[in-house]
Amino acid sequence: MHYVASYLLAALGGNASPSAKDIKKILDSVGIEADDDRLNNVISELNGKNIEDVIAQGVGKLASVPAGGAVAVSAAPGSTAPVASFAPAAAEEKKDEKKEEGRVRRVR
Repeated sequence: MHYVASYLLAALGGNASPSAKDIKKILDSVGIEADDDRLNNVISELNGKNIEDVIAQGVGKLASVPAGGAVAVSAAPGSTAPVASFAPAAAEEKKDEKKEEGRVRRVR
């Protein structure tokens, strides 16, 4: 990820085709030692491509990745199973809190 981010930084900084030297300079500035094989792989994959198009494609791919959110629970028609609701639980957890002399006091 460091290599891709460095490549993007160089490209967004005006360098349409960053070299390994350019990326190493960016990585060195934050104390990261570059692995030549990985660096060359990133450069070969991104070289000559429009960065905006690559980002747009990546966003489209990320949209299909599950984000680990809550799972909706639904009951079959005619079923007496309760439907899960997360709103009341969130409201219960969000109690008014006041800071008093460095401590948190819950007001009910």
